[in-house]
Amino acid sequence: MALVLSDRVIENISKQNTPEEFKKHIAKTVGDLSDVDVMFNMVLLAIYIRPEITKGGIIRPTSNVQEDIWQGKAGLVLKCGPNAFEDDGEYNFHGQKANLGDWCVFKVGDAWSVDIKGVPCRLVRDSNIRMKVKDPTIVF
Repeated sequence: MALVLSDRVIENISKQNTPEEFKKHIAKTVGDLSDVDVMFNMVLLAIYIRPEITKGGIIRPTSNVQEDIWQGKAGLVLKCGPNAFEDDGEYNFHGQKANLGDWCVFKVGDAWSVDIKGVPCRLVRDSNIRMKVKDPTIVF
């Protein structure tokens, strides 16, 4: 089943002009996630949706903003499963991990789309997170 969000939800998310504003908006929208159990070694990420208005003042059409939901490669860590980033027989993370509030980069095809409380998200296996970045705007 395809993930469908209303234009209003997309508009609200894309009005956040900086990554910090995006974080605050997502935290307010998603709120308490104690009723969501992320399983095993999965990581729940809110997809970063670039602002509607670029730094150069260009207004992106709604269809372009919506494309971030499908092709966005950066996400904000919302919650990790209990076994995320733990060494096992298959993977050794060498102490690296992603924490709540970190910006991470992943391959879109390695993630599962979900909508959590009106926020487009992805569930990604810990080993499929390829980078952490301080600023998601550098990822295209």
